[in-house]
Amino acid sequence: MSEVVIETRNLTKVYRDFWGRPKVQALKALDLQVHRGEIFGLLGPNGSGKTTSIKLLLGLLFPTEGEARIFNEPTTNVSKNERIGYLPEETYLYKFLNAEETLHFYGRLFKMPASKRKQKVGQLIDLVGLSAAKHRQLREYSKGMQRRIGLAQALINDPELILLDEPTSGLDPIGTAEIKELIRELREQGKTIVLSGHLLADMQDICDRIAILHRGELKELGKVSDLLTVQDVTQIRARNLPPAALEEIRGIVARHGGGEPEIDHPTTTLEELFLRIVRESELHPGRRKVAARLDGAAEPAEAGQTS
Repeated sequence: MSEVVIETRNLTKVYRDFWGRPKVQALKALDLQVHRGEIFGLLGPNGSGKTTSIKLLLGLLFPTEGEARIFNEPTTNVSKNERIGYLPEETYLYKFLNAEETLHFYGRLFKMPASKRKQKVGQLIDLVGLSAAKHRQLREYSKGMQRRIGLAQALINDPELILLDEPTSGLDPIGTAEIKELIRELREQGKTIVLSGHLLADMQDICDRIAILHRGELKELGKVSDLLTVQDVTQIRARNLPPAALEEIRGIVARHGGGEPEIDHPTTTLEELFLRIVRESELHPGRRKVAARLDGAAEPAEAGQTS
């Protein structure tokens, strides 16, 4: 089992009003682990607790109950942030700076030497496809271009852990494909990536494991391939079979020269899985069905009603 980079146990966040009375329970008893070198997806509709979870991991919020650890250190340890890259949902950058100036600014925050910073800035601008616009002020950038420079600033410190909130928002299909390929390359470099979003097709393409949140509760957790497999349906595939052989199984297939058939389970789509989980959550509030073990092994268990 690979190293655990992120771990949460009973992580709970309740927002309170001016008088300290509970107002909104944004996150309820979140238990999960993220391992080194994987792409982990946080999925959920608006208000499901995705952004709250990321802010708790970064130490921008304090939990009401439970704990979260990154690199086996409490999230309150500020020094851990030197090893983290973060792209927020809204790109808050200085609009009067250009791409080069922006990345140099963030490089100075990490106390990078000038020679190393200059080299890194050039590499990142090329990496995110902004070479032709590197001297333009960010206020002239489209939303897609702002996401690209935002991703570049998240990588300026060569982080081990990268938290990306809606990384492909505002990008055209070509830009989306390029960013997804970049994320895969970062995984090949041994980096750990956590994606938050609701663009299900994108998450299905690149995530190793996903967690689906709804109304602050973890509803599903596991490998994408396991979650999308339709277990109660079996499909058989074979090549070069005459129509008569389609009514036969295995031995008859071999007799008709079709070769060894492929027998497995068909898969659904992440969109269909997501919508089914949300609908079931609406019908049965408080019922949670997630993987029984934190390591993501496929051992689903019905958690029943929770208070």
